[in-house]
Amino acid sequence: MGRMGEARLCVLCASRPAEERWRPFCSERCRNEDLARWAEGRYRIAAEPAPAPDTDADSSS
Repeated sequence: MGRMGEARLCVLCASRPAEERWRPFCSERCRNEDLARWAEGRYRIAAEPAPAPDTDADSSS
């Protein structure tokens, strides 16, 4: 949390203070833009790569 009396800026546009209603964003527009970025796959969470499916076991039957 910021210092007392210091308004936190929107995490997306960083140009306006975050509104309590849309926290941590300044508006519904910034909130929706962030959601769209997640839906489009522009944000990623670091993780180990998923192992490739084992197709050899299926072909032996």
